[in-house]
Amino acid sequence: MSVRFADHLNRYGPDALARAPRPPDLAEAQVYCAHLARSHYENFQVIGWFTPKEARTGMEAIYAFCRWADDLGDEVGDPARSERLLVWWRDQLRAVFADPTSARHPVFVALAPTITRFNLELEPFENLISAFIQDQHIYEYQNDVQLLDYCRRSANPVGRLVLKLAEADDPARREWSDAICTGLQLANFWQDVACDLDIGRIYLPRSDRWELGYSDEDLHARRYTPAYRALSSRKVAQARAYLERGEPLAASLGPPWNRAVELFRLGGLAILRAIEACNHDVWTMRPVVGRWTKLALMAQVALKPPRRRQGQDQRVAIPPTLDSTLLKQVPRP
Repeated sequence: MSVRFADHLNRYGPDALARAPRPPDLAEAQVYCAHLARSHYENFQVIGWFTPKEARTGMEAIYAFCRWADDLGDEVGDPARSERLLVWWRDQLRAVFADPTSARHPVFVALAPTITRFNLELEPFENLISAFIQDQHIYEYQNDVQLLDYCRRSANPVGRLVLKLAEADDPARREWSDAICTGLQLANFWQDVACDLDIGRIYLPRSDRWELGYSDEDLHARRYTPAYRALSSRKVAQARAYLERGEPLAASLGPPWNRAVELFRLGGLAILRAIEACNHDVWTMRPVVGRWTKLALMAQVALKPPRRRQGQDQRVAIPPTLDSTLLKQVPRP
């Protein structure tokens, strides 16, 4: 377990909360969530210049919820304990939805007024937790059907919560948001193939690997081969198709949400370009989006925000999955 998260768990885990004489007040909880949102590395800062002031504390609370859930899944170092803690986290979530005054953890103290103010639903939060629980059992994906189902629960809920904060939740926008979130998740997977393998997780679907001749032996030996370049190129194209499909979302929103959404979409595309710039050799070094590229993208959306265009509702075709069979989970080797 990382030292940083161990400290948070010692201060605010189930044992600590049981001993605490009182929960933090709202101001203390919001400061805690703001600190979490600003102290963790992300490709692009979640709470940025283009986040409306009136939604900032809500965004920080949602980010803190996701950060804790993610760390409970990834930073504990014991899958069985992680699952118990994630179930505890889900119980805390359900309690605050049933009674906002029951919150004792600072994340839920900060989240409670956001749930009420923006009429947030329980399902997106529970979907996130279900994905992190799945991570404790599933370490490899057989095909795109499995992988996209995981993205549906691990990434898409965040976009749907943002739509609620933007007061722009409708079926068309949900579809565009889902496409952007899935594209971002896939871009991060293909950027972090080596990092994920370090912790025993493989998101490159086995069906793609077998079709293109990249064996399990090649994968675990971290071999950079023509087959790997072809595999990565295919998956980068898939991620780009999702990000392009979500392009109409930003133009459908008013400022500053249009800028915030477009920055994240362009950020995903920048990750894909970084992978291509190193000719897909993610084994030698992790492709990153540099500081100047980030600043350039921020300037781009600040100076030229997305505007509705003729035919903006046209859809970008997404390559079909290679295997549309029923989900069949792959156990850990």
